[in-house]
Amino acid sequence: MIFASETAPRFNRYLNTSGGQNLRFLTLAAMIGAFIPLNAQEQAKSRTDPPLILTGTISMPNVEGRIDHFAIDPGGRLFVCVVGNDTVEVLKTLTDKRIHTMAAVPHPQGAVYAPKLKKLFVGSRDGKLYVYDGTSFDLITFNSFDGDVDNLRYDEAGKRVYVAHGDGETAGIAVIDAKTNQRLSEDFKLGAHPESFQMEKSGPAIFVNLPDLHEIAVLNRSTRGITKWPLTHIEENFPMALDEAGHQLFVGSRTPPRLIVFDTESGHLITAIRTAADSDDFYYDYAYKRVYVPGGQGFVSVFQQSDPDHYQLIRKVPSALGARTAGYAAKTGQKGRDRFYLAVPGRQGHSAEVWIFQAQE
Repeated sequence: MIFASETAPRFNRYLNTSGGQNLRFLTLAAMIGAFIPLNAQEQAKSRTDPPLILTGTISMPNVEGRIDHFAIDPGGRLFVCVVGNDTVEVLKTLTDKRIHTMAAVPHPQGAVYAPKLKKLFVGSRDGKLYVYDGTSFDLITFNSFDGDVDNLRYDEAGKRVYVAHGDGETAGIAVIDAKTNQRLSEDFKLGAHPESFQMEKSGPAIFVNLPDLHEIAVLNRSTRGITKWPLTHIEENFPMALDEAGHQLFVGSRTPPRLIVFDTESGHLITAIRTAADSDDFYYDYAYKRVYVPGGQGFVSVFQQSDPDHYQLIRKVPSALGARTAGYAAKTGQKGRDRFYLAVPGRQGHSAEVWIFQAQE
């Protein structure tokens, strides 16, 4: 489904515009009100085999409270931040077992792992970025911020960690040298707490959700410019994913629950589709051209991309209440090698778990 839009001025792919220049967008009011569910014919064509199949679980006994974001070690480990338990749980994906608990980590919210440096970076709600040895799990050092260190991203080529931090005028995206663990002078001030953000690998753009401002910020690492994309008639734009090769940005809103797709080159709104409510993570599957949306209401919405302008909900995969964060390990372009890890909080009669799904045709 595509929504008609006014012509938005194109901006250079490398975003050589300043923060003072605004793009014109179609108001999202029509998008929010005009959702049309699959008709009977489309439903009849729906697949019978699930796109995600549950293949295993990893139990995390004595883990309580809200589970936040993951970090993935390509060597076969998951680092799961449990903000309500003050722990980071270390899981081995080759054996599907918990192998270690990093205790007394104050309110961990997000993590990234630098495999060549063997370092784990963990963000804390208390405003610190902790650096741990990735083998012994000993604390190396920490950096203090103005508050609420949340989402983290790692630039393998530049050996830099990008840090979403703070609230209000001083909030933004900071940069840490992963080799020295020192904060660099590069800093993007955004005026509100950044939630999920995604970085281009072959270009300079960083796309950042700013739910308090109802905006998406587009940062240019080369020119230091910042462009803002206004969002109207939606709230709580927390999760985000990026198809860099296809120039598609996937943004999730919680109120109302929608998957919203933008063209990253022009800024045009492409479509918006009703999705699972209460999501905190999005993932794009390059091999199968799908978007996975874990929702806290108890299912994972799976959308199929038929072309860059068309998406279809193909399955609601049952999960559990509160399961809204996930991790995704992909062998880009290789079907049958992708694993989707879903965090399931403890519930009556069950310990907290990570459910392991395998993507399939």
